[in-house]
Amino acid sequence: MMDGSSPEPRDIASTCPYCGTGCGVLARTSAAGVTTVVGDPQHPTNFGRLCVKGAALGETVVPRGRLLHPAKRVAGALQRLSWPAALDEVADGFRRIIDRDGPDAVAWYVSGQLLTEDYYVANKLVKGFVGSANIDTNSRLCMSSAVAGHKRAFGEDIVPVSYDDLEQAELVVLVGSNTAWCHPILFQRLLKARERNPAMKLVVIDPRRTATSEMADLHLPVRPGTDVWLFNGLLSYLHQHGVIDTAFIEAHTSGFARTMAIADNTAGDLRSVAAACKLDPGVLTEFCRLFARSERVITAFSMGVNQSSSGTDKVNAIINCHLATGRIGKSGAGPFSITGQPNAMGGREVGGLSNMLAAHLDLEVAAHRALVQDFWQSPRIADKPGLKAVDLFDAIDAGIVKAVWIMATNPVVSLPDADKVKRALAKCELVVVSDVIADTDTTAFAHLLLPAQGWGEKDGTVTNSERCISRQRAFLPPIGEARPDWWALSEVARRWGHGAQFPYDAAHQIFDEHARLTRFGNRDDIAPRYLNLGGLVGLDQAGYDQLAPTRWPVLAGTDAPVPATDGAAPLQAFADGRYYTADRRARFVPTAPQAPAGRLDDDYPLVLNTGRVRDHWHTMTRTGLAPRLATHVAEPFVDLHPQDALLSGVREHALARVSSVHGSCVVRVRLSGEMPRNSVFVPIHWSGQFASDARVGKLVNPVVDPVSGEPEFKHTPVRVEPFSVAWHGFALSRDDHGAAAGASPLTAAAAWWTRITGDGYTRSELAGRRPDGDWSARARAMLGVVDPDADWLEYEDPTAGVFRAVHLVDGRIHACLFISPRPDLPSRAWLSSLFGKPQLDPGDRIGLLIGEPLAQGEDAGATVCSCFGIGRKTIEAAIRGGCATPAELGAQLKCGTNCGSCVPELKGLIAELRARQTTT
Repeated sequence: MMDGSSPEPRDIASTCPYCGTGCGVLARTSAAGVTTVVGDPQHPTNFGRLCVKGAALGETVVPRGRLLHPAKRVAGALQRLSWPAALDEVADGFRRIIDRDGPDAVAWYVSGQLLTEDYYVANKLVKGFVGSANIDTNSRLCMSSAVAGHKRAFGEDIVPVSYDDLEQAELVVLVGSNTAWCHPILFQRLLKARERNPAMKLVVIDPRRTATSEMADLHLPVRPGTDVWLFNGLLSYLHQHGVIDTAFIEAHTSGFARTMAIADNTAGDLRSVAAACKLDPGVLTEFCRLFARSERVITAFSMGVNQSSSGTDKVNAIINCHLATGRIGKSGAGPFSITGQPNAMGGREVGGLSNMLAAHLDLEVAAHRALVQDFWQSPRIADKPGLKAVDLFDAIDAGIVKAVWIMATNPVVSLPDADKVKRALAKCELVVVSDVIADTDTTAFAHLLLPAQGWGEKDGTVTNSERCISRQRAFLPPIGEARPDWWALSEVARRWGHGAQFPYDAAHQIFDEHARLTRFGNRDDIAPRYLNLGGLVGLDQAGYDQLAPTRWPVLAGTDAPVPATDGAAPLQAFADGRYYTADRRARFVPTAPQAPAGRLDDDYPLVLNTGRVRDHWHTMTRTGLAPRLATHVAEPFVDLHPQDALLSGVREHALARVSSVHGSCVVRVRLSGEMPRNSVFVPIHWSGQFASDARVGKLVNPVVDPVSGEPEFKHTPVRVEPFSVAWHGFALSRDDHGAAAGASPLTAAAAWWTRITGDGYTRSELAGRRPDGDWSARARAMLGVVDPDADWLEYEDPTAGVFRAVHLVDGRIHACLFISPRPDLPSRAWLSSLFGKPQLDPGDRIGLLIGEPLAQGEDAGATVCSCFGIGRKTIEAAIRGGCATPAELGAQLKCGTNCGSCVPELKGLIAELRARQTTT
């Protein structure tokens, strides 16, 4: 500018990097380097709304913990390398092993966190130039059963439903999806649609009583693993009651008679189905009647269906009901896979799974392989499926795969039987890890570390659950020497002599090549696919920068998406009755019910279910940086039925060990009332960076679906038993104690610990097995206070085992430690608020010593609404003051008025206080 001042910051439109909903965001970075993120009102997914994770994205784009430079591990220590030297090491190491042991001796394990352009280059390099299909993705763990089910039924991996269809439906059935927490913006769209149309019904099928089921018109708490019984029973009911579209079946499908025979044979009587599923027969009948009389039905399913040893059959059992009634290819009707990761769909487009080729072409079809090899001008092409995720790490453990390049994922935490993954990587000849974070459970095993660009720095596209392609745009400069993943892959390809085939200088060039491949040979007489981006071919940098959210297919010469065949066609997938099988007919797939793998017995009498919590994501490498996301669920926990807790000998708020035949973890006991008998729930997020022993993946049974290869994350036999400790405690400190496992005296002093990021402090929950008679000296050591003249307050009751200590610097609280033999310690919310004060007053000092605030109302309680930081006690006060609905609470406090994911909890608090008032 003429006066030399900095230009005004401007909003950059991008896409949220969390779930598969694919919300649009506007990001702005101030001259001081502070990033704010708000919803994009122009994006057709969210129209400006964001969940709390999306709204907190600005807190996560920080340099803390970032991997800044390429590095090599030598004698256990990391040595910095230049990029050229690091890439030489990668290229030479992989080439040496390929030349010695063949292309199948190396592998890549990538991620739904990658952009489509990264995914495309990785699959091109491995399948077309290495000549192996040993490239799989962590999306194998969440949506591969949906892919397999789509391909069996439709001939191609096509999601036939849009978000607009959800709002047009008369009945929405959510199966195995806590949508209110895991896809909150999508769930809010559903609730708004029901407000506009009170006749619309919402059914939730889930073993747990979740935030989603609390908002449903009907909840079916199905026994874990019995989904095929349920949907076979529904199919048989529809057949028996004449709710079958015979004309559609005869004109557009095949396999109906055999499928119907198996359904009738296995689930022909609703009472027997109810018994198998442990459902009330009346509730099951009501569900079947709702489905039968609702013409516009969407069955939306997620991890509870996919993550199973029979996940593909579950998907097809759902699809069978839609095909039988012709409720597909119409507005407001169809089966709908709700994707878990931000770019799982984009990865599927470019062949991200080890049994796929790019552009929805089939790896096992010779003509398709020839087409891709011709397009890529590659010297070879993989001619057989590669190793799926679990098998891949088994092969590393067995010494069959000797080199692996892991990109944007943390398999030591996320894979089943995760300790076996640790053992495999520990003995692997060459482990390369590309990541944004320096210290993860997986980077600890890397021989070579490559710094990747993070969200906000990288440029490319993602595709959401409804097939909508959106841009992720850079609005921050890369930190350190971080580079795009596609660039690092291309540099290795160039070192192998393939520079002409990997000439990319920018992401738009890769996108253009991807789009051209979707059009290449996409004709009825060669390789017809619904995926066609021909209308996006030829985008230059400016056109790519301006690309608006676009739902595929997009055929050249038209403004609206149309199928990849000639002639006019409607927007709705399958509306023309044409599918992508050889005979253009959809296939019914017979599904025989099977019991889940892993039987309960006296040693392991409980079923472990794993999943997400509301405010965290994957292994917390991103959400763990955001203070506002830390407090809703601050610790790893096991949730179980009170009677199972009694039989296991554990108490609420105490610590417990959860064990399977594969491993164990130590977590806090929760009795939420959400769990049925014989089932427990443990969240997936806690890693070695945030807890001493909470990686639930190491417990999970590694059995997989025989078709999709997706692991059984929802049904592992476990036991729960007390984890006895002599003391419980917590510390808040402005110093970042325990930034890595065991890195400080604070965490080293405990037998169990977890930590979270607060606003200006780190909070650690602690427990120890050894009593200590001299807490004063020990507390100073734990908090790193070496000055004997430090401003130090302490209180001790040796008889009760209670100890409290506070370290102040210039009258401001710097750290505090509270110890008790019981887990009911002072309020963390109140103590956290003291870290925001520039000076403590005398009343604060007294409160710190007695363990509670002197003034009423200073303790807001545990966070309920993370969007606005509203605590439980504040909400309870408003309820006592007359607020009788979530809407009234929202009007007074704002809670529940942003993403809405706390609304079920608000309803629960209102009901709880009413019940208390009634009994008193």
